[in-house]
Amino acid sequence: MTQERHISVWNNCLNFIRQNIEPKQFNLWFGPIKPVSLVESTLTVEVPSEFFREYLEGAYLDILKAALKKELGVSARLVYLVTPVRKQSSMMYPAAHGNPPVNKTISVETFSRGGNPGHLVFPGIPRVQVNPQLNPVYCFENLIVGECNRMGFTAGESISNAPGKTAFNPLFLFGGPGLGKTHIAQAIGIAIKKMYPELVVLYVPANRFKTQYMDAVNVRNKLTDFLAFYMKMDVLIMDDIQDLMGQSTQNAFFNIFNHLHQSGKQLIFTSDRPPVELENFEERLLSRLKWGLSVELQKPDFTTRLNMLKARAFREGVQLSEDVLHFLATRIKSNFRELEGALISLIANATLAHKEITIELAEQITEKIVGEQQNDVTIDKVQKVVCDYFNITRDELVSKTRKRQIVQARQIAMYMSRNLINCSLSTIGAEIGGKDHATVLHACTTVNDLMTTDKSFRQYVSDIEKMLVPVRR
Repeated sequence: MTQERHISVWNNCLNFIRQNIEPKQFNLWFGPIKPVSLVESTLTVEVPSEFFREYLEGAYLDILKAALKKELGVSARLVYLVTPVRKQSSMMYPAAHGNPPVNKTISVETFSRGGNPGHLVFPGIPRVQVNPQLNPVYCFENLIVGECNRMGFTAGESISNAPGKTAFNPLFLFGGPGLGKTHIAQAIGIAIKKMYPELVVLYVPANRFKTQYMDAVNVRNKLTDFLAFYMKMDVLIMDDIQDLMGQSTQNAFFNIFNHLHQSGKQLIFTSDRPPVELENFEERLLSRLKWGLSVELQKPDFTTRLNMLKARAFREGVQLSEDVLHFLATRIKSNFRELEGALISLIANATLAHKEITIELAEQITEKIVGEQQNDVTIDKVQKVVCDYFNITRDELVSKTRKRQIVQARQIAMYMSRNLINCSLSTIGAEIGGKDHATVLHACTTVNDLMTTDKSFRQYVSDIEKMLVPVRR
């Protein structure tokens, strides 16, 4: 191999690519790429960032494969050397994140060879290839563990080592959006597939399950095939189970749940609320969702947010200054998803505009994405406003006194916390004198009732809400 060989090969690839895409796109996405080396049939090229690499593969993977195959044959392989926006030592990235988990083919007894097969349901076909629907990016290695998710992580590791054989069956993960429920749930599935490749794992959002069920109901004998398919799972992960609405759908799922649980199979669920707050669910299904372990994921603290930013920046091949990292971690407090979105937007803007990542650029990006977040409503702020309005102390608010004024103030604080803050009833109760979720639910119901019958009480609630709305923004 000579130095000119890798340059010649890449130039030939560029000539092929140039003929198949628009000039503007070619200059934008292929102009910055530099050939580095060629070892046998593996070509290494340098790209500006991991974001650049991901976009390149997402938009131009087919044409890259065609160009490399034309030049180097069927064994051609492309490796990326990522040069960050700010200069740092280079990092080597393979052409893909890794192979997604693959399930074995399973046998499913079917009862009809007619009809049109739907997604995941194949009437008349005795053996079915099951795609586990797991994203390899959502692995434990990419999960940042802090106090906000440590219990979920620990339980997930235990389940991964012995699926279906721990006390954590089912595992019920709940919390607000962007807190990592799907990540932990899929990480468990990925870890199980690594340790027990013979097990059949399936991740399915509740809405997709419901759609599959409705499709099965409308075709003769297809419902039996649908149930038979799901009862073959060794690990079933259902995301956003709060969307599993409808008595008939819940009845079908109830039968699947019973069969899998009694057979020692692992069940994992995620939800935006705890089981006790799931509305329009059959009581018998709710009781089963409470059988195992319920874990609430909290908002990440500053240290966890900072660690998450550092890890994701490393994965993207970008070095950010401590000042920028601290700014992002301080500015965005709500969840991992918004934090990650801000970081990716920052990297994308810096890459495409050829700018250095500075606090000034970070301010511009975060302002567009999340606006002012330092004024978010918290339980503490709700309690402070309520105490100030009724001229009482916080000690009085969280006490056990049954004085009418204190009781009403306490109930309004619970009501406001539930309506304005995305947290569970149990969390609200714990912050207002150690009350249980039933007490909080009763308080919310009482406030709703009084607002319709008591004009003065309705004014109290309206005044307090007006004091909180500017804070909420």
